[in-house]
Amino acid sequence: MSGHSKWATTKHKKAVIDSRRAKSFAKLIKNIEVAAKIGGADLSGNPTLVDAIQKAKKTSVPNDNIDRAVKRGAGLTGESVDYQTIMYEGYGPNGVALLIECLTDNKNRAAAEVRTAMTRNGGTMADPGSVSYNFHRKGVIVVSGESASEDDVMLAVLEAGAEEIEPHGDGFGVITEASDLVSVRSALQDAGIDYESADVEFVPGLKVEVDADTARKVFRLIDALEDSDDVQNVYSNFDLTAEVQAELEENED
Repeated sequence: MSGHSKWATTKHKKAVIDSRRAKSFAKLIKNIEVAAKIGGADLSGNPTLVDAIQKAKKTSVPNDNIDRAVKRGAGLTGESVDYQTIMYEGYGPNGVALLIECLTDNKNRAAAEVRTAMTRNGGTMADPGSVSYNFHRKGVIVVSGESASEDDVMLAVLEAGAEEIEPHGDGFGVITEASDLVSVRSALQDAGIDYESADVEFVPGLKVEVDADTARKVFRLIDALEDSDDVQNVYSNFDLTAEVQAELEENED
């Protein structure tokens, strides 16, 4: 699990300020547009679009915005949606590896914004392949601890293709092969277990534990990167011990 997503439940306990919510909305809308463009507007035949819409609704994106994004992406409004995915690699403080996924209609702008955020926040760009070799595309399904116990989750997903279940904030992260994401998600639904998100992510093979000071610096860098509308996701290989998480939460409060 990327260190950043693991941190998210702690980071977002405080109210999300309007500007960051707006940026989050824009990125979720972009995901819907791309999913609709690739797989069409019919939800019954486009599980990627279903997940993108569900994620947007859980973040309180208005239904009208969602409907417009689906139609726009599917080409039903006459507007064209033309985004390309670009991956950048880099290192954060103390050599923490970063994989930066951009979804943009302007490659030059995206590159400039990523480089600026890295340079100003203690990061350095890396050559293609120097970081990505340690990351693998995996399905990651997040289940709230309130929805089910770890045993319930394990029982539901084990035969559907789940590889492992690990702690994720107050709940669990179910890791699958990317191709098994839909079947495992369906197994959870069949068992009556609600899930918070289901995405294909880049998961690090080897993780590095960091102290609280390094973690804060990495979070600042990731926040700066995510301030760019072109940056969709930032994956990292840092890991937090329970003690470090407790220290960060104590200082946050």
